[in-house]
Amino acid sequence: MKKLIPFFSAIQWGVLLAGTALSVNLVTGVAVKAEDIDADADKILRSMSDYLGSLPASSVEADIDVESIDTEGQKLQWTSLGKIILERPDKLYLNRRNSSTEVEIVFDGTTVTINNQNRNSYFQFPSPGIIDDALTNIGLETPLDVAASDLLYNNPYQSLITDVESAFYYGTTYVNGIECHHLAFREADVDWQLWVQAGDAPLPMKYVITTKWLTGAPQYSIRFRNWDTSPQIAPGQFEFVVPEGATKLDEIPINDLGELILEGVNDGEN
Repeated sequence: MKKLIPFFSAIQWGVLLAGTALSVNLVTGVAVKAEDIDADADKILRSMSDYLGSLPASSVEADIDVESIDTEGQKLQWTSLGKIILERPDKLYLNRRNSSTEVEIVFDGTTVTINNQNRNSYFQFPSPGIIDDALTNIGLETPLDVAASDLLYNNPYQSLITDVESAFYYGTTYVNGIECHHLAFREADVDWQLWVQAGDAPLPMKYVITTKWLTGAPQYSIRFRNWDTSPQIAPGQFEFVVPEGATKLDEIPINDLGELILEGVNDGEN
């Protein structure tokens, strides 16, 4: 999950499309010293997790910024738009786009499809089960990352708190004009922060991950907007229909920078 940060350029997949370099999230327990975890931070994180997990369906849009450090030491920031639509327990749609690329992930309860709409190419693999299973299998079957995927699980708290060494609460502030609780957490390799909407709907409004031990401490940042906790989901939203002339890939190649190369690799099927 958030253990590693993707450093993708503007034409690259990062996670929504959760959050972080997606690893297999096998949570076996939480080994955290109680005195290192601020009680308010823990309470608000649990409240957010319980609320997200209780929603039968939801949708949200996001502005995503990913930083990278080039070979000359210059820090660059790449911006893209994201959208998430989910219907628990087993339906998920993710979309991410920028000026040059639009990629979507569709999960219908049995199959995960990664579709590059600009290249008219797609990759599929079977994944029967719930959304949790699909997110885990994306990490096993592909080199892709799903930005902020920690927040999409049935129990986000388990995913988020697993490797936390300390947590702090910094009171309330405003994100996009909305009053939010500011939480900060430390792990061995990353620091991360959450801004959670105050009140009866503790929705995440901003999520920032900092990789501490890389030069320049690059960050991944996502701002959520237009949350809908009772969305009107269009028929067929979670069904993938193969576009005319689309190329079916047998793998998803990624270069040394983590860039998606969704062309030129196929199994001969259209």
